Amino acid sequence: MFTEPPPTERRHPNDMQQQHDETSRALLEAAHRLLAEQGSEALTVRRIATEAGMSTMNVYSRFGGKDGVVDELYRDGFERLFATINAVPTTEDFTGDLMAMAHAYRQFALDHPTYYKVMFRSAIHDFTPSDEASDVALAGLDVFVQRIRTAQEHGVVRNDESYPATEIAAWLWASCHGLVSLELFAVADERVMWQSVFENGMRTAIAGLQPSAAHQG
Repeated sequence: MFTEPPPTERRHPNDMQQQHDETSRALLEAAHRLLAEQGSEALTVRRIATEAGMSTMNVYSRFGGKDGVVDELYRDGFERLFATINAVPTTEDFTGDLMAMAHAYRQFALDHPTYYKVMFRSAIHDFTPSDEASDVALAGLDVFVQRIRTAQEHGVVRNDESYPATEIAAWLWASCHGLVSLELFAVADERVMWQSVFENGMRTAIAGLQPSAAHQG
């Protein structure tokens, strides 16, 4: 089973000036454990408080309720993901860098399945992230976009108005997410080697972005 570190110290989405104290962090860790070990049905204010050895008032005062706790896990997951991808170094092998980012994305999902399921709302179906948390998720697309633009500047990725960098980045993100999600949920894993599918699929996708491939189409 994959293990995950507890949520990092964050600022509350409803009060960006208030840093989480020890109580807040304990509640987030408790929520993370409940979600990972017992599923979304266990994620109630009372269960979170009990797991942390506290009263329900602490959940309400720090996060406003269960949704506030989940919102923080959602935000934290995306910030962790993009920090991981940002850590991929930029080299002179620009398409290789895109592949390295894809690998980093997949590894994050496998190492942190609870976060990943919260981030893409498969863990808690009635959860809607706050505007602030959604902004964190959307801002992360810039991580991909900047790498695409760098590759375009060096002539290794197609660069034309019909397919802007933002759309290319979104397509690569969607490709990573689709393959990783199938692997994470063990879909047909008795027949499909998802690691190989991911490797070959993403290499094919990135190769298709080269200007020579675009001209052939």
